[in-house]
Amino acid sequence: MNPADPADPLFPLESLARRSPDSLTKSTMALILAGGRGSRLGQLTDWRAKPSIPFGGKFRIIDFALSNCVNSGIRRIGICTQYKAQSLIRHVQRGWSFLDGRFSEFVELLPAQQRVEANWYQGTADAIYQNLDILRLHAPDFVLVLAGDHVYKMDYGRMLEEHVASGAQLTIACIDVPLADARSFGVVQVDADGRIVRFDEKPASPAEIPGSPGRSLASMGIYIFDAGFLYAELLRDADASTSSHDFGRDLIPRLIGEGARIRAHDYVRSCVNMYNDIPYWRDVGTIDAYYDANLALVKVDPELNLYDETWPIWTYQEQQPPAKFVFDDDDRRGTALDSIIGSGCVVSGSTVRRSLLFSRVRVHSYCEIEDSVILPNVEIGRHVRLRRTIVDKHCRLPAGLVVGVDPDLDRRRFHVSEAGVTLIIPEMLGQRIHHLR
Repeated sequence: MNPADPADPLFPLESLARRSPDSLTKSTMALILAGGRGSRLGQLTDWRAKPSIPFGGKFRIIDFALSNCVNSGIRRIGICTQYKAQSLIRHVQRGWSFLDGRFSEFVELLPAQQRVEANWYQGTADAIYQNLDILRLHAPDFVLVLAGDHVYKMDYGRMLEEHVASGAQLTIACIDVPLADARSFGVVQVDADGRIVRFDEKPASPAEIPGSPGRSLASMGIYIFDAGFLYAELLRDADASTSSHDFGRDLIPRLIGEGARIRAHDYVRSCVNMYNDIPYWRDVGTIDAYYDANLALVKVDPELNLYDETWPIWTYQEQQPPAKFVFDDDDRRGTALDSIIGSGCVVSGSTVRRSLLFSRVRVHSYCEIEDSVILPNVEIGRHVRLRRTIVDKHCRLPAGLVVGVDPDLDRRRFHVSEAGVTLIIPEMLGQRIHHLR
């Protein structure tokens, strides 16, 4: 893909000159699609929607899309919720109430209220369609549609500028991915000017990028629409009895076939987290992908930079005391090596290696925790050994439990992923939890 060409007849230099980057973001409303279960994450989503799963020691997955909006200057945000949303709703209410309504800044929760029809959200396009009256009330010039379940750092303002400069009616953010991974995404084909000429949702045989064998151009599920164009096309789609009312399966392929002005935006141009010249973006939609993305953060030089003060990730933070490590005897020493330890944690005479502990984790004495992800408010009894394990919130691990050594035994008690990562949730331990996950 090439940057917009001033010689292109779709390139409105005059209109772009009239719009500053700040005015473009202020005239944009973002809608985050956060209603999906994320079934490939197994029991991690039994009690919560995928966007509300904890990530990175202190965040929720949805915090990345929300932070990208705020950091980009887009302060009018709606979140479309549906599946087991209470945990997500509470997190947003507690952590994202700092935007000031006096300046038309807000984060609104948009559950499937059946405002238009007596249906829940039927697809991604239908989720926006059912909130058309809210969109029209706020009267944006542009609508930014986002998935709430990806981990990345992106300046949407850069993509918005390119959208306006190109004269597109719809711009889709795209990323170069291995051919094997492309089967899980919408695959895009573009012409020499960056105009999208084909879109295939999760194809069995993805098209390769010309000149880049083994690579495909994948949609990131990030769309910028001219607002009026979006409204009209959603109404058309809603009236189509054969449509599943999904952007990738229905609306976008139809628009391409009709010759609509649809452009691809190269994520490289708006990514604010490059690592060795490769833009960081993760779909943490499986147990193994979620585990790998979290454990990668404990490396000396992680691909995802959470310490960048110029593009912070905002979240709700409880007031917790600092982490504490106690005992220094030869057989009972509280230590953490190559690890991230959240606030409120106490490591009592145990060793933690290459692991990530979220807040309020209590590790009793004589434990060995290696290559593991421990979510908030977990208590680990004495003499526990964990290797390559994810422990869900509120678990109470009994003394002497050993996980990650005997895969066959682990499969009889817990869930073991394809890559051999063991997932433990409270119900697997016979514990009934009344807290929100």
